[in-house]
Amino acid sequence: MKLNLNKIHHIAIICSDYERSKKFYTEILGLEIAREYYRVERDSYKLDLKLNDHYIIELFSFPSPPNRLSFPEAAGLRHLAFEVDNLDLELNKLEKAGVSHEGIRIDELTNKRFTFFFDPDQVPIELYER
Repeated sequence: MKLNLNKIHHIAIICSDYERSKKFYTEILGLEIAREYYRVERDSYKLDLKLNDHYIIELFSFPSPPNRLSFPEAAGLRHLAFEVDNLDLELNKLEKAGVSHEGIRIDELTNKRFTFFFDPDQVPIELYER
């Protein structure tokens, strides 16, 4: 017996500097704020972000979260990937925002172009050309 899953509902990310990460995900990546909460009892923010009107990311802040133990082959989420129409155009925008990337690679299985860059807490983010 298997589960009847419909789609990915959301991805949760814990950041070390809430304002810096909020700016990165909204002003650089262009995600839209769906809701923002401050949870007094946990001294924690929760920011719900959407892309093209689809809820995709919960961005959390907690006081003094531990650093990622190894990079990037730690068990768990390896990276977050976004599909783009024009990789060169999007990389130009990242570079203008001061965000560097690893350089363009070619997927040996699909022959599609992609690259990686990192959020303020070094979470790997992939742009994959459609």
